Amino acid sequence: MEKKILLSESEMPRHWYNIIAHMPNQPAPPMDPSTGQPAAPEKLARIFAPQLLEQEMGQGGAYIEIPEEVFDTYRIWRPAPLIRATELEKLLDTPAKIYYKYEGVSPAGSHKPNTAIPQVYYNKLNGIKRIATETGAGQWGTSIAFATQRFGLESIIYMVKVSYEQKPYRKAMMEMWGGKVIPSPSTTTACGRAMLAEDPDSNGSLGGAISEALEDTLSREDTRYCLGSVLNHVALHQTIVGEESIKQMEKAGDYPDVVIGCAGGGSNLAGIAFPYIRENMLSARKTEIIAVEPTACPTLTKGTYTYDFGDVAQLTPQLKMYTLGSKFMPAGIHAGGLRYHGMSPLVSQLYHEGYMKAEAYNQLECFEAAAMFVRTEGILPAPESSHAIKAAIVQALKAKEEGTSKTILFNLSGHGHFDIASYEKYFQGELIAYEHPEAEIAKSLGR
Repeated sequence: MEKKILLSESEMPRHWYNIIAHMPNQPAPPMDPSTGQPAAPEKLARIFAPQLLEQEMGQGGAYIEIPEEVFDTYRIWRPAPLIRATELEKLLDTPAKIYYKYEGVSPAGSHKPNTAIPQVYYNKLNGIKRIATETGAGQWGTSIAFATQRFGLESIIYMVKVSYEQKPYRKAMMEMWGGKVIPSPSTTTACGRAMLAEDPDSNGSLGGAISEALEDTLSREDTRYCLGSVLNHVALHQTIVGEESIKQMEKAGDYPDVVIGCAGGGSNLAGIAFPYIRENMLSARKTEIIAVEPTACPTLTKGTYTYDFGDVAQLTPQLKMYTLGSKFMPAGIHAGGLRYHGMSPLVSQLYHEGYMKAEAYNQLECFEAAAMFVRTEGILPAPESSHAIKAAIVQALKAKEEGTSKTILFNLSGHGHFDIASYEKYFQGELIAYEHPEAEIAKSLGR
């Protein structure tokens, strides 16, 4: 039995998968709140490169060729390994087989460069000199800094303040690649100043940081905006994760009964799950797909499926998605990358139509699962990824209870080397099992 299932560079997928081509019901369009009509592409062109807009609209068929320059950069860390969690299986004494796709091998330490590289590449093709973006836990900001350094662009990164303070070494890594990092909310932008006026001690949120990055983008002609999750083209780029894993599972002589990904904005989940949803749609496969989110920000499990803004200042078009309300302010949990009020429109629709399930766990039980994982498999996972580990353990124990074999695959979306302070708080008993109050969620949705 192989512990690591590897692909050679020549076996790496040469295309991203566009799930829109196979969806029976086409996605609802982004809406312009000023007109109540679908958002005009020319308005979005001020924010995104034209190639990314085409991908956002689902154009180009089911398979989009990866540009050679992007493919060449991918080869720094791809293909990423698929690993059998044999020691975790032994500890759980389960008949289940547990595999994980390990995305922490990228230079930035997570899956985020899979989309940062093509986004910056397409902007470079169009003569853009500067990228503005936001970041929560810092993995996206790190990836953008890496990508802009690779292609010779500037980057300005609005980092959610609570993560800026919790994760100083993420900030240092962004700066190492030339990124300029600003804690959000900031005094740099009008919307940042407004957020501080409302709450001078605000922890910040991804929605707020998005507002600041968008305002920055619109203030300069040489700047475009890049988003690390949620949007269709981001999910598209991440599907290389699932496409690689399908080839690797075939090499292992196995196929997953369950595929799991943590879910904040939805890109990591889409990356591992969309190729398997395709197999479910087009064949007799019945793989169960599970999205896992924090109880502190339970977008799928407690949100509403409706049109909403993607940011606090309501600068974006309205997207049809599961949402907790664009003004929702999640608690400062340590899985900063999962603190987003909305969910990818594609993930939301597929969940709404029954192609996947959703579960929510609190940060204490997720850190407990992460500690179990590092003590068996040796890899320190990002707090975001610990949610997928928790769900995988639940599935493995369920198989043990039922006395049935089951093959479980989850996406280990990044390492936690910059989250040591969070783990220290966990081992000192300082973390709480936070669950956002129902009344506060209702209040946010009401606004």
